[in-house]
Amino acid sequence: MAAANAPITMKEVLTLPSIGINQQFITFTNVTMESDKYICVRETAPQNSVVIIDMNMPMQPLRRPITADSALMNPNSRILALKAQVPGTTQDHLQIFNIEAKAKLKSHQMPEQVAFWKWITPKMLGLVTQTSVYHWSIEGDSEPVKMFDRTANLANNQIINYKCSPDEKWLVLIGIAPGSPERPQLVKGNMQLFSVNQQRSQALEAHAASFAQFKVPGNENPSILISFASKSFNAGQITSKLHVIELGAQPGKPSFSKKQADLFFPPDFADDFPVAMQVSHKFNLIYVITKLGLLFVYDLETASAIYRNRISPDPIFLTSEASSVGGFYAINRRGQVLLATVNEATIIPFISGQLNNLELAVNLAKRGNLPGAENLVVQRFQELFAQTKYKEAAELAAESPQGILRTPDTVAKFQSVPVQAGQTPPLLQYFGTLLTRGKLNSYESLELSRLVVNQNKKNLLENWLAEDKLECSEELGDLVKTVDNDLALKIYIKARATPKVVAAFAERREFDKILIYSKQVGYTPDYMFLLQTILRTDPQGAVNFALMMSQMEGGCPVDYNTITDLFLQRNLIREATAFLLDVLKPNLPEHAFLQTKVLEINLVTFPNVADAILANGMFSHYDRPRVAQLCEKAGLYIQSLKVIAQRLLFLVGLIEMYFLIFFLILTSFFCPVQHYSELPDIKRVIVNTHAIEPQALVEFFGTLSSEWAMECMKDLLLVNLRGNLQIIVQACKEYCEQLGVDSCIKLFEQFKSYEGLYFFLGSYLSMSEDPEIHFKYIEAAAKTGQIKEVERVTRESNFYDAEKTKNFLMEAKLPDARPLINVCDRFGFVPDLTHYLYTNNMLRYIEGYVQKVNPGNAPLVVGQLLDDECPEDFIKGLILSVRSLLPVEPLVEECEKRNRLRLLTQFLEHLVSEGSQDTHVHNALGKIIIDSNNNPEHFLTTNPYYDSKVVGKYCEKRDPTLAVVAYRRGQCDEELINVTNKNSLFKLQARYVVERMDGDLWDKVLVEENEYRRQLIDQVVSTALPESKSPEQVSAAVKAFMTADLPHELIELLEKIVLQNSAFSGNFNLQNLLILTAIKADPSRVMDYINRLDNFDGPAVGEVAVDAQLYEEAFAIFKKFNLNVQAVNVLLDNVRSIERAVEFAFRVEEDSVWSQVAKAQLRDGLVSDAIESFIRAEDATHFLEVIRATEDANVYDDLVRYLLMVRQKVKEPKVDSELIYAYAKIERLGEIEEFILMPNVANLQTVGDRLYDEALYEAAKIIYAFISNWAKLAVTLVKLQQFQGAVDAARKANSAKTWKEVCFACVDAEEFRLAQICGLNVIIQVDDLEEVSEFYQNRGCFSELISLMESGLGLERAHMGIFTELGVLYARYRYEKLMEHIKLFSTRLNIPKLIRACDEQQHWQELTYLYIQYDEFDNAATTVMNHSPEAWEHMQFKDIVAKVANVELYYKAVHFYLQEHPDIINDLLNVLALRLDHTRVVDIMRKAGQLRLIKPYMVAVQSNNVSAVNEALNEIYVEEEDYDRLRESIDLHDSFDQIGLAQKIEKHELVEMRRVAAYIYKKAGRWKQSIALSKKDNMYKDCMETASQSGDHDLAEQLLVYFIEQGKKECFATCLFVCYDLIRPDVALELAWINNMIDFAFPYLLQFIREYSGKVDELIKDKLEAQKEVKAKEQEEKDVMSQQNMYAQLLPLALPAPPMPGMGGGPGMGGGYGPPPQMGGMPGMPPMPPYGMPPMGGY
Repeated sequence: MAAANAPITMKEVLTLPSIGINQQFITFTNVTMESDKYICVRETAPQNSVVIIDMNMPMQPLRRPITADSALMNPNSRILALKAQVPGTTQDHLQIFNIEAKAKLKSHQMPEQVAFWKWITPKMLGLVTQTSVYHWSIEGDSEPVKMFDRTANLANNQIINYKCSPDEKWLVLIGIAPGSPERPQLVKGNMQLFSVNQQRSQALEAHAASFAQFKVPGNENPSILISFASKSFNAGQITSKLHVIELGAQPGKPSFSKKQADLFFPPDFADDFPVAMQVSHKFNLIYVITKLGLLFVYDLETASAIYRNRISPDPIFLTSEASSVGGFYAINRRGQVLLATVNEATIIPFISGQLNNLELAVNLAKRGNLPGAENLVVQRFQELFAQTKYKEAAELAAESPQGILRTPDTVAKFQSVPVQAGQTPPLLQYFGTLLTRGKLNSYESLELSRLVVNQNKKNLLENWLAEDKLECSEELGDLVKTVDNDLALKIYIKARATPKVVAAFAERREFDKILIYSKQVGYTPDYMFLLQTILRTDPQGAVNFALMMSQMEGGCPVDYNTITDLFLQRNLIREATAFLLDVLKPNLPEHAFLQTKVLEINLVTFPNVADAILANGMFSHYDRPRVAQLCEKAGLYIQSLKVIAQRLLFLVGLIEMYFLIFFLILTSFFCPVQHYSELPDIKRVIVNTHAIEPQALVEFFGTLSSEWAMECMKDLLLVNLRGNLQIIVQACKEYCEQLGVDSCIKLFEQFKSYEGLYFFLGSYLSMSEDPEIHFKYIEAAAKTGQIKEVERVTRESNFYDAEKTKNFLMEAKLPDARPLINVCDRFGFVPDLTHYLYTNNMLRYIEGYVQKVNPGNAPLVVGQLLDDECPEDFIKGLILSVRSLLPVEPLVEECEKRNRLRLLTQFLEHLVSEGSQDTHVHNALGKIIIDSNNNPEHFLTTNPYYDSKVVGKYCEKRDPTLAVVAYRRGQCDEELINVTNKNSLFKLQARYVVERMDGDLWDKVLVEENEYRRQLIDQVVSTALPESKSPEQVSAAVKAFMTADLPHELIELLEKIVLQNSAFSGNFNLQNLLILTAIKADPSRVMDYINRLDNFDGPAVGEVAVDAQLYEEAFAIFKKFNLNVQAVNVLLDNVRSIERAVEFAFRVEEDSVWSQVAKAQLRDGLVSDAIESFIRAEDATHFLEVIRATEDANVYDDLVRYLLMVRQKVKEPKVDSELIYAYAKIERLGEIEEFILMPNVANLQTVGDRLYDEALYEAAKIIYAFISNWAKLAVTLVKLQQFQGAVDAARKANSAKTWKEVCFACVDAEEFRLAQICGLNVIIQVDDLEEVSEFYQNRGCFSELISLMESGLGLERAHMGIFTELGVLYARYRYEKLMEHIKLFSTRLNIPKLIRACDEQQHWQELTYLYIQYDEFDNAATTVMNHSPEAWEHMQFKDIVAKVANVELYYKAVHFYLQEHPDIINDLLNVLALRLDHTRVVDIMRKAGQLRLIKPYMVAVQSNNVSAVNEALNEIYVEEEDYDRLRESIDLHDSFDQIGLAQKIEKHELVEMRRVAAYIYKKAGRWKQSIALSKKDNMYKDCMETASQSGDHDLAEQLLVYFIEQGKKECFATCLFVCYDLIRPDVALELAWINNMIDFAFPYLLQFIREYSGKVDELIKDKLEAQKEVKAKEQEEKDVMSQQNMYAQLLPLALPAPPMPGMGGGPGMGGGYGPPPQMGGMPGMPPMPPYGMPPMGGY
């Protein structure tokens, strides 16, 4: 079946390798697809990652580095579930991530391994373990919930699917297992069905299953169905079934009857089985997909088979539902992602045509709304209607596919049925059926609503609209409006009948909704009419509506001025003001007129409102002179000033100052005086402060320029300084930035008003950092007597000039010194302060400052007092009054600088007596004691609180020994070293250094750059160390000498200590140190020290001697301490004398010594000697080195002895393995057999491989036979030429590689019988088949190879490769068998490969057949045409060429048949008629001169009306003089050169041909030529018909004249009848009267009179009806005008309108008013209708 006509279409959506997915990861365990949205692929190389493919953009995969055992994408959202095994356990860790939010949603660790998992709903994961099934919700914090245990039939099964029903009450688990022993290749399927409600399971045999919902007729609730497919092998028979059953049937309700059907597998797919099942909920179809790519399609309701085909050549392992298109996705091993969908255009014709199942076709068309069953549905509907089965007919119409029966005709048909008494009308039955099925269309809704409205059942309409059962339309709204306006409005809105919606809102007075709705739908209503309508009844509502219009996008649709006029016409001043204030908020220049307008109308009517507007300052573009004048008249003087000032400020902002002066000069001449734009005028006004509110005057200053403001302020101060000072101060405070602070200060200083300056700067001080301003404020406060304020500012401010302020305060000599104290204390002027206070006799302020303000500055005060020669008693009293608060160090410094330290004796002693531990106190006291020489040594040694550095420094020049005492006490190393060096006190220095035991100090004094080092060393060696009894001091000194690298001095020191019987002679460390120092500095003394000393560390010293290359001394040390191993190592490693080492080993006879000797011998290549030494030492630890050395030296006899010894010590596989190898090397095979029979730990496999690799085949055979390694044994026997044994071993090994090796060896040995046995076991492996074939062919064994392949065809595991390879061999070597082989096994061949072989061997007939089988019709056709003698056969070629895809092959086939088979070319052309370009075919045949040859073909295709075909046939008809066929061709097919053909045949000898020419001219519109040609042949009838069809008056009248001239009176009469519409009556009567033919013209005259009298009657009738309509319209307009509300005449702008006559509610209301006038400023405005919407035509 052609793919275009197939009911199911297949499309390749994607190939996974094309987006970077490696082929090895396209497996069931690596690829998941939970829905049609995402594919998830898990990769493990080159790194672990997860690839997420969004099917909406498959070429942009998302790859993330994730390590997991499995990954699942959520069916709906970007949520990823991951599963990974916990290392070292059988538990699985589950995690769920939100990829978009990059957050982990949940995680859980399962106690057992999860064998299979799947998203069963978008919110639920199904987890299948080896024993149970769990459900895990992604919502909340819940853990997996166990649902049921697996049944026994699923034990040891591979789980391939798990699903749940739509209501989640039924669950199904599916697994597969190996087949039965009778047919193991057929996989067995098992299924477990579980009921959640009943908590019961049922075990079934099935490979695939799926749930579905189906609505059974008569049951309003859908039924849950399960369909499952099984394929089983019982009693030698294969049974394949599809079952559809209902689950949980509802009691008392119609149920679904069980269905089953057979699955028909082709013979080649006998072992194929279902792997997946998908149910299309859109079409209620079941898709069964098998592993090898077969697709079965069944109807869900009837289980009827619809379609079967192979959709994939590669195995399919995964499918997923494509719910949106009613199909499914499938993924095969090649990585193709295939999409199967229903071919909506062909499936219904396919079912009704090829399957001949009309009922199924109709049902499927109704279910899926599919085309193709229209005729069947209409026919069935008519049958039901004829049988009066109206209910069934209504149901059929309601379910008709694509609504083909839901038309007005169907409604009319039901309406025409007479209603029987007591029965429901068929029309209501029809509508009721439609309502239960869904939504009615617009016509149905209208008709049903009409019935309901007539019956006054409005509630039904409301219910149906709420349930969205009716399609809303404007007509429906008009109908409902007669009963319910609200419901009609809803219908208009749904139907988007915008004018009707606006009219409805207007009637309801919901004008705000009009704007919202109009904006939503993009409609523009008549806003003027709406606003006028609202004004009549709700002025405030009109304001709101106008404001809403002003806020519309794109601007207000009505001019603001026009809106304002509408308010003012009705004297609505407040409403107009409210509107304008809101819309003028942006304060734009273009609104200047409206700003002036709103101020004018309020200044005239409501001055207080205007005052508030001006005070608010929201307008700046109005007419200032005009408003200033009105303000003055209204008594708003301050506003008048503001207006003037604003105008001037505006001018200042536009031009420079000097331009302003020039402008003011000019305006003094041109501006009116009352504008008050001159400074003198302003001065004249503002001096009247008694009449102006102070705050307003202050604000007015802010509107003036700074220069004018300052001038006005000066005038105010001149007029009344005290009275106006507060106003000036306030103005300066508010506008100091504008006026300038300096200008304000100068103003106050000019009038010497320090009070004003004080108040002004007081408000500005906190914002200023200017030092001058702060000083001015301090000065003003001081001069106004504000001492507290001066004190506060000097204390808190950080910005005044301290020096300047200090000098001012000193000069001012305030009675309170606190401000001066603040300044001096904060800025370091304490001496100046002290001097000022002392000289001014303000001693109490000195005491207060020291005691309360800042005791820390008391030293400075004391120092200044000492400089001022103040009495000591006052100073001492001052010091004692502060006591502990006084800082001692600076006080001592001040007194010491002035040599008055003794002044503090009493104070310091007082502090010490109070227990003071202050260092400075004790330092000062110590200095006083040293100066007084009052037993200073006692103080220096006993006082723990003084600073040794300070006091020692003080003593250096007075007594260095006292300085040493002070420094020793404080461990002041550097100071002590310096003072002792300076004064040559080296003995004291040596004693101090030895006692300190400080490494850094030793380093400092022993450094080479120290010029006093030698004197210090002498004192240390001669005095300090001999006097010392402390080992630590000695040790520190020795270490210091070592660190200083003084070895000779150190040896001298140590010999004196160690060798001269001192207290440290037997000291262990000192002996070690002496020897080590000698090793480093004087090696000649080492051996003497070794012999004389006994208490030293022998091993350590020996190692040091070795490092110093004193090998004999080291050997002596090790031997002295019995360290034999170290001693022999010295001989071996350093002395390098193996002979002395062997001699030493024989002397001591220690195993460890022999081991060292053996290792040395092994290193020197003395393998046999080494082995002997290892045996003496019984050392088995170095067997690896011995084995390697033995292999290099090839002394396996000695190795055997060594390994036998080693086996007694250790059990190592390496030892036993090497022993076997050694036996093999010395050909002791018997010992090998004995050894392997005994208990051993040898790695026999490794040993055998090693023996095989080194060609020790006999030994290897023994090993392989013992361990049953048949594969290696077979190869080994091949090497030994024992082929029969090799075949037996290969049979036991049953390995493809082994079979192949043995096979190749047998072929080389020409053992073809054994080779075929092996080959049959090799060729069943696809990968090895080609290698075997090449091997045979390379050795010329063609017959044997063919025999092998033929034998392989009968194998149970024979595959496509064997059949293909045999075909290739037949093509090369046995041509006569090739075709038979191809035909027998065409379905099991790899056709492309065989095609290449046939092409190479030039077997054209077979090649053509293969191309046909492979659907390569283009290549098949090309092959046939290129090699026709062998490959052409007509019927076969017709089938081929009809299926080719290359269009050029059609024309190549035409050429081919024209050259070789012209007699049957029409047969070919008829087959290709629908595909050929007929013009091109005609051109080909015309060029070949064989146009007549294809006449049958051209006749058959002429219906296409192709120009070339028409012209060719017409040419043939002319040549054959077949005028009937020619006329028929011209009539039916007009695509040709008409004029050319007419000119060609107008002179033909046959009159009929000439008639055809005239006919052509007529069709071409060449009327004159046609008539002229007909006249020549006296064909008058043709002339008249032509003239009538031309529509040309002149041509018809000329023909009348011609007939008169020819005397053809009958023709004249006939022409009048034929050309009646073209001939003018006067012309006809004139010609008839002149030529005496009135009788012949009379019938025409009668017809003309009758026609025109009828037209006159119609005109009269139309005129009368029009007059009636005009009268009715006039009457209607009069009625409208009588009810219309008249408008008042417009009054001048900005003035309130006078009261309207008759509007007071008196009896004059509704009197005889004339039509309202046109609105002012809006010429052409149409009059407003009364109280309603305008006619709909106005929108």
